[in-house]
Amino acid sequence: MLSMIDKSNINKDLILREKLALQRTVLANQTTLLAFLRSSMYFLVAGLSIKNVLLIEKGLILQVVLFLVSAILLIYGVFNYIHHKKKISSSEIHIGSYKDEYEI
Repeated sequence: MLSMIDKSNINKDLILREKLALQRTVLANQTTLLAFLRSSMYFLVAGLSIKNVLLIEKGLILQVVLFLVSAILLIYGVFNYIHHKKKISSSEIHIGSYKDEYEI
């Protein structure tokens, strides 16, 4: 009987670890999205200020290139976030049916 109790505790511990790992993965995915957003904003601000700060002949071309890089980074970051979010939600089915007592 003692071995049955130990096995059930181990199983619950493993399921809890998997759930916590999944939560860390969700947070890492959100952090990655915010990093793409931050980088996109840097390029956007650089594109906005390039005309006022530098007086170069091809400033408009450089400004458009920076705007395009900003848009590409933003779009790639959002698609990356959505793609990984789907993969994370599909991997939730592999965790057992154990309900945490603190879960709402």
